[in-house]
Amino acid sequence: MATSDDVRRIALSLPEAVEKLAWGMPTFRAGAGGRIFASLDDDDQAIGVKCPKEDRDELIAAEPAKFFLREGHDDGYAWIRVRLGALDDEAELRAILSDSWRQAATRKLADRHPEVGRVEGE
Repeated sequence: MATSDDVRRIALSLPEAVEKLAWGMPTFRAGAGGRIFASLDDDDQAIGVKCPKEDRDELIAAEPAKFFLREGHDDGYAWIRVRLGALDDEAELRAILSDSWRQAATRKLADRHPEVGRVEGE
């Protein structure tokens, strides 16, 4: 089972990622002044990550034990919640965080690190 320590270790291993406290919880940003790509929920049992709004319903329908929205909070944002205990393994957590990092990173930062967020074999 993935833990908040795993999230922190993997998130901070991504290029130029930084941790910053916001709204009383740890957030992870793509670059010092960058956008948030992940946040730990208050209970350390879930994370929020970037996700295009048009993909959220499909992910939740396919794996409701894994993906969810916090009613009234996530509705207007390109964001989804992930239950850490429902992840298959560390590789899945790394893939989710890497994809979110790529969405949050500036084009310049992402272009310097084309390996992040790419599935093996692409």
